[in-house]
Amino acid sequence: MSIHVNSEMLDGMVLALLSKQDYYGYAITQEIQASIKISESTMYPVLRRLKKEESLETYDEPYQGRNRRYYKITDQGKEKLETILDEWNEYKKSIDQILNNQSEGNEE
Repeated sequence: MSIHVNSEMLDGMVLALLSKQDYYGYAITQEIQASIKISESTMYPVLRRLKKEESLETYDEPYQGRNRRYYKITDQGKEKLETILDEWNEYKKSIDQILNNQSEGNEE
């Protein structure tokens, strides 16, 4: 079974990860892939968009003779995450009511 994850949910997942610590791009992809099926090519546009929206900022760190680009959540990104979490909790509550047959009118 496959449930579609929209861009807002991907944003929320990335921002939630980065609210705990900074990650480089490939590590973000690996962390997300541990929970849902998503390609690496899907994640980089999400990261670029979040950076363009100023929800993320980047910095480079040397690693084995190369630079790794790390992503860090900004204050604006933290606000966006709060909004996404609020919306997710409301959405999840509504869906749970239906899926668990607990909606009003079905009470005995």
